[in-house]
Amino acid sequence: MRVVLAEDLYLLREGLTLLLEEHGFEIAAAVASGPELANALAERNPDLAVVDVRLPPTFTDEGLKVALAARRERPGLPVLVLSQHVEQLYARELLADGVGAVGYLLKDRVFNAEQFVDAARRVAGGGTAMDPKVIATLLADTRRDDPLASLTEREREVLGLMAQGLSNAAVAQRLSLSEGAISKHTTSLFGKLAIEAGADTNRRVLAVLAYLHNR
Repeated sequence: MRVVLAEDLYLLREGLTLLLEEHGFEIAAAVASGPELANALAERNPDLAVVDVRLPPTFTDEGLKVALAARRERPGLPVLVLSQHVEQLYARELLADGVGAVGYLLKDRVFNAEQFVDAARRVAGGGTAMDPKVIATLLADTRRDDPLASLTEREREVLGLMAQGLSNAAVAQRLSLSEGAISKHTTSLFGKLAIEAGADTNRRVLAVLAYLHNR
């Protein structure tokens, strides 16, 4: 799996490079600025982009803006964002196309290699990997015309955990419920969101995107 990595801090960039290589990823390019990232994404055609939000030359939202532009050119390009902050506007835009293959992790809340590598693989496979704090920020401005209003509180809990990338088994463990109960909740919420039967992974991604994009 070919990865383009964008991180301006040398030690962190080198550390992420070594970590990903140790877990079977191929680093197609490791760059330190927005323009370098744009060139690498265009030339290397990666399977995954791991992108710091704030890159030179602006040190504002350069990395995320480049990633969004790349996804417009190549819809569905898997992008895993790393940041110290929740950039709410761009996080919503990243989710807006409804394709999936997106992740947003906060640097100070990635606690071990397995957590990061699992998120990278999940995003590269078309899934989502959203930090709970990012989800909470996106949910902060609840609207009256909420299309998810028909969901029960428990179904919202289940869907929120799904947005973090948890499996049914993991959701069941977190909520102290049986897998069968979680399966019933997911089937119910799929129906309420009018998500047709299909591959379970695709249905989960569509449900999560509806949850994040429409709140």
